Order: sequence, then C-alpha cells, then structure tokens
Amino acid sequence: MKFSKTFLTIIAFFIIANHATAQNFKPYILATTSDEPLSEISEVVKTTLTESGLEVIGEYSPANDSNRKVFVITSAELKNSVKTIGGLTGFASAMRVGLTVENDIVNISYTNPIYWGNAYYGDNYNQVQSHYISVTEKICSALSNVGESLDLPFGSDEGLSEKSLRNYRYMFGMEKFDDVVKLNEFDSFEDAVSAIDGKLANSENFIYSVEFTDEKLKLYGIAIGGEKGEERFLPIIDISTLKHTASLPYELLIVDKKAVMLHGRYRIALSFPDLTMMTFSKIMSTPGDIKEILKGYTQ
Repeated sequence: MKFSKTFLTIIAFFIIANHATAQNFKPYILATTSDEPLSEISEVVKTTLTESGLEVIGEYSPANDSNRKVFVITSAELKNSVKTIGGLTGFASAMRVGLTVENDIVNISYTNPIYWGNAYYGDNYNQVQSHYISVTEKICSALSNVGESLDLPFGSDEGLSEKSLRNYRYMFGMEKFDDVVKLNEFDSFEDAVSAIDGKLANSENFIYSVEFTDEKLKLYGIAIGGEKGEERFLPIIDISTLKHTASLPYELLIVDKKAVMLHGRYRIALSFPDLTMMTFSKIMSTPGDIKEILKGYTQ
C-alpha cells in the first residue's frame, strides 16, 4: 500500500507529537504483521527499507532462533545526528527492525526513534529531533508497503517519560548512559579500528559497523555467541507476547582511542524496562559475560 510523502510526514509527526504530549515512550513500535513465511517477508522488508532511503547494514537471527530476524539500518539522518553531537552518541548510529514469528504470524517491529533518541542524546535530543522525524517517516514509508500500518508502541506497560529516559537507570545506584565500560585503550583511533576490524574480519558474530572518520567514532554490532550469550539470556528476559527481537545485536563503540560498551545493567534494562528484579537476578552474570566477550575483540 503506497502513501504520499505528505501523509507519511503527518504520520511520523503524529507519532512523535502524540508520544511527547502523553510523555509516554516505549522502546519498540509494532509496524505491521504478515502471514507470509518469515524467509519470504524478510526479503520484502529488506527491499522496501532500501527503496525508502534507508541503508541495511547488517542482518542476523538473534540467539540463532529461526523464528527471529533483525535488520540493522542507518541513514543520512542518523549519521548527521551523530556528527552534530559526537562522542557517545555514536551508539545511536543505527536502528533495528525486528521480525518475529509468534502464533504463526510474523510481527514486524522497529526500535522507537523517540525512545532511543531521548535515551542516547539526553538533553541534546532537541538538536537532532528533526532528523528523527525524518527517519521515522522513512521507516513508516517502508513498512507501509508490507502490510496494514498498526503503529503500536510496546515493550513497557506504562512507558518512560522524556525526563526519565534522558537520565535513565534501572534503579538507584545502577549505571546511566554515560557510565560506559572501558574495554581497551589504544595509541590512536586508527590503531583501535585496525585491531578490532582484524579480530572481527572472520567472525560469524560480526553483524555491522558504521564509521565516522572525522569524529573518530566507529560503532560495531556484534552477536553475543557462546553458552553465556544470547541463546542463554534472551529466552529468560524476552517473555512478553510481543517479542523484543529488535533489542539486539549488542554494540561496541570506538571513541577516539578507547573501545567502550554500554553497561549491561543499562543497555539490557533500557531494552526491557519492565523487567522485574526477580527476572533480572536470573541473568545477574550476563553484563559481565557480555563485557568479557566483547573485550576479547579488542585484545
């Protein structure tokens, strides 16, 4: 189903304005559904994302689950936003579209630009909001070609306010966005890129990268494999009816000479903000496990 650019701009603005007015932001948006096989609808989604001006830079099946598929996307808007602010906003270089088979239907969702933009840009989000309106329009345009537009935010019962997102932490005493974990430090940005590129060159866990040479930033998306990886922790925490497939892959960011990652107690909680302490306790070792796995790519 084709919609005019003006109509899609109105939809994108309505989504953002509606969420802003309600002060209720959720991490994912269910765009549409399909009863076609996952393999077939995946190709349709990939094609329409590209035709709508988005760049598909990676894809994989989280936790090696044949019922899940993720496409990682970037765009001129996302890149320009990072160039405007720089630093740790490199983590916002990419967004994710998740496809999940649930009850014989493929649910097609994506990371909510408003939610993740406020979380990663904090008080600087207003400077890049116009870029986020534009990229939301492109995603709406792409996925409107797949099926009926649903535009249903999900991933949290009540959602999080703008203020809460910009200063987010799961609970008092836990890490915020800028409490990153240092994985290694190199002599230069170029040395960092060379070392990590070399480690990932032949790794099946390498999903994507986005580089900003002038800003000395490079983001990597990496599947967390092994017995302590996604196959262990995802089934424990992703237990809702609408799956949080678009929460992955995890990221590693080079900032100048340092390789860093978002702390697991921040990144996982931001992806699953309604996790109970009881559930979180079942993956208590996961933040440390992810650190050790990603650190291995920086040595």
